[in-house]
Amino acid sequence: MFKGSIVALVTPFLKNGEINENRLRFLINWHIKNKTDAVLVCGTTGESATLSHTEHKRVVDIAVNESKGKIPIIAGAGSNSTREALELARHAEKTGADAILVITPYYNKPTQEGLYRHYRKISSEVKIPLIIYNVPSRTGSNILPETTDRIYKDCKTVIGIKEASGSLDQITKIMSLVDRKFMLFSGSDELVLPVLSLGGRGVISVAANVMPKETHNLVDSFLKGNVEKSRNLQLYLYGLIKALFLETNPIPVKESLGLMGLIEPNMRLPLCRMNKDNFSKLKKVLVRYKLIK
Repeated sequence: MFKGSIVALVTPFLKNGEINENRLRFLINWHIKNKTDAVLVCGTTGESATLSHTEHKRVVDIAVNESKGKIPIIAGAGSNSTREALELARHAEKTGADAILVITPYYNKPTQEGLYRHYRKISSEVKIPLIIYNVPSRTGSNILPETTDRIYKDCKTVIGIKEASGSLDQITKIMSLVDRKFMLFSGSDELVLPVLSLGGRGVISVAANVMPKETHNLVDSFLKGNVEKSRNLQLYLYGLIKALFLETNPIPVKESLGLMGLIEPNMRLPLCRMNKDNFSKLKKVLVRYKLIK
C-alpha cells in the first residue's frame, strides 16, 4: 500500500506565525514533481506540537485537497491523550487522508499495556490505515517489539510502524515477530538501507524535504534489486543527513529550505533560528551538495 520515500513535510509559517498556506500547497506539488512517494503532514518535522487542533486539521485539509489523488497523504494524528488522538484521527479519515501516523503518547510514559490500549482504541473507531510511530528520544516511551506485534495482530487497521528508536536490534526483533504484510518504515535517514535489508518498505524522511529525488532513488533502487546503487546513495546522502541534525529537527531543514528559496525559515517558539556557527556549517554542506551557490 505504501512504499518508498515518504517526506515528513515541514509546515511553512509566515513571519507573523500563521501557516503559509500558499507555500504548503507549493511544497506538496514540488514533491509530486520530484518523485516523492507520499507526504506526511503534521508530524514532528511539521511542528505538530505547536499547532492548535484547528491549525492541525487545516493543514491536513489543504494537503488532501492539493494532492488531488496524485500522491498519498498521511496525516499525523498523535497526542499524549488518546481522546485527542482519536479526534485528530477521525478528522483525517473524514477529510480523505490515505492513512494516519500515530506517535506513542509522550510525557505521561504509559506502560506497554497502556500503549496497547491506546492503539486498540483508535484502531477500533477509525477505519483508515494506521502506522505506529516509535521515537523514544522524543517521547520518553519505547514501544517494545512484543507490544508492536500484539497491536498489529489485534488491530486490523494497523499496517506497520515508523521505527525511529535507532536500534537495529529492536527493528530486527519486530520483523522476526510479524508477518510479511507488515510495513516497516525507517524513521532515521541514516539507517534506510539497513532497514530495507530487514524487509523495510521505505523511509519517513526529513532529508526528502531537501533532496527528494535522491531519497526516492535510494529506496526505489533497493526495491528493484539494485543494492549497489542504493548503498552508494545512502553513503552519498550521509553528510547532508548529519547536517540536517546539527540542531533539533526541524530547525536545520527549515533553514535549508529557506536558503534554497522554497520557504521562509520561520519557526514557532520554543524552536528558534540556528546559531551562527551551525548555520555556517549547514551552508557549506548545502554548497557541497549543490543545493545552493
